[in-house]
Amino acid sequence: MTGKRGHLTRDGVKLSYVDFGGQPEKTLLALHGRAGCGRNYAPLAQALRDNTGRPDWRIVGMDQRGHGWSDHATDRTRDAFLDDAAAMIEHLDCGPVVLMGHSFGGVNAYQLAAHRPDLVRALVIEDVGCRFGPAKPGVSWPLRWETLDQFLAFMRSTEIGMDRYLLDSLVEYEDGWGFRFSDAWHDEARAHITGDWSDDWAAIVCPILLMHGTKSWLVKREEMDRMAALNPRCELKIFEGAGHVPHDERPEEFVMALRDFLGRSAA
Repeated sequence: MTGKRGHLTRDGVKLSYVDFGGQPEKTLLALHGRAGCGRNYAPLAQALRDNTGRPDWRIVGMDQRGHGWSDHATDRTRDAFLDDAAAMIEHLDCGPVVLMGHSFGGVNAYQLAAHRPDLVRALVIEDVGCRFGPAKPGVSWPLRWETLDQFLAFMRSTEIGMDRYLLDSLVEYEDGWGFRFSDAWHDEARAHITGDWSDDWAAIVCPILLMHGTKSWLVKREEMDRMAALNPRCELKIFEGAGHVPHDERPEEFVMALRDFLGRSAA
């Protein structure tokens, strides 16, 4: 699925998104993780169609600032990301929406749900916790690779590996292959999530589906259990043997769990 690309501008920052079509009253806004982009949700949009090919849900994948076709803005604070998502919902003029977020996008999603309950009717969070220490020192990612073979060799050496969602952001520039995001740009954004956001999680008043892969490199099962106990509106879905990206690693199981939750909590 290609979807239709649109843009809005907030405080001089251009924000891009991909609208995969469907009924406005059944809109699901999806926020990707670090290194992702809105097009990561094309397979989900395809899967959430009925037997005639019509969309059961309208999936809109947002390119968060610093990613995809959105601007690399200088402001990388928590408020900047939350205000962007709120502006996107208001721009789409279809709220309250189902809000879904993976990893870094999951933090943005659940904090927006806590701060702006008027915009979110149900929440889907994929493999991220509420408590973050300072980022671990790591290998700085190059801006360019001369060949695809060099790119593949580098990614195999990282903790993330070859998760499919990275490839949606890979493009060929005049000076080689690179991403439509900068790992260095994201360092400051990552620094701003250091802390304990449990109070925000506990304050959410809409239904929550929390998803976790047992082999995730980012978050442990104990944190997932703690979060499920912290908010009585939360139900926890475990993907045994999956890693950090259940929507790619267990797509059929992921879609079944999502359909069931949407049918019960957001119809």
